Amino acid sequence: MDKLHRTAADSEEGRNVDAANAVPGEHLPNEDLKRADHQAGNDVGGVTGTRTAQEGGATGHSPGEPVDEFADQPVDLEQLQRELADQKTKAEEYLNRLVRLQADFDNYRKRTVKEKEEFFKYAAASLCEALLPVLDNFQLALAAKDQNPAQVAEGVDMIFRQLQDVLQKEGLTPVAAVGEQFDPTRHEAVMQEVTDEYAENTVTAELRRGYYLKDKLLRPAMVKVAKPEG
Repeated sequence: MDKLHRTAADSEEGRNVDAANAVPGEHLPNEDLKRADHQAGNDVGGVTGTRTAQEGGATGHSPGEPVDEFADQPVDLEQLQRELADQKTKAEEYLNRLVRLQADFDNYRKRTVKEKEEFFKYAAASLCEALLPVLDNFQLALAAKDQNPAQVAEGVDMIFRQLQDVLQKEGLTPVAAVGEQFDPTRHEAVMQEVTDEYAENTVTAELRRGYYLKDKLLRPAMVKVAKPEG
């Protein structure tokens, strides 16, 4: 820095001397001025470059270069290998668990399909079992048909009530018909009857009974519907 000041002072002093010795009305040659300015610039640049190089050497990095904070830290290869081995062990455990879960799910799916098939295959088993006594009574009635017609008729009536009880327990109920207003969603009109006893479109007779299974219509009732005269 002292050298810079001395160089600048010498240059300034040289200019003053040249200016003092110059003849009035004349100017210093441009070449001399340029040489003096160039020398001063070189001196300043040299000092600045020296300081920058010294500062860069102190940090060990060039100006503007990113600094890696972990570059000088030691690497423990054994620790890394142990951690890698642990991760591999965990990965194998997860894979084995996934394989077992997949196998369990496949077994569950096969078992569910089999149970579903068996359910549909034997869905009517309980109903058939409930109808066996009815079938037995029909056989007894047929065996006694030639002995006493009155007893056979009584037996058939008993069997009919027994059959109704079994089916009602399964959710079978009859569709209301006679005296009801005709409803095309549950009645099937096959005849019309001219009568004054019933209002128009009223069911006057049931030709075949209709049934519900719980809330589902199995078949509509076949009916006769009232029609006004004229």
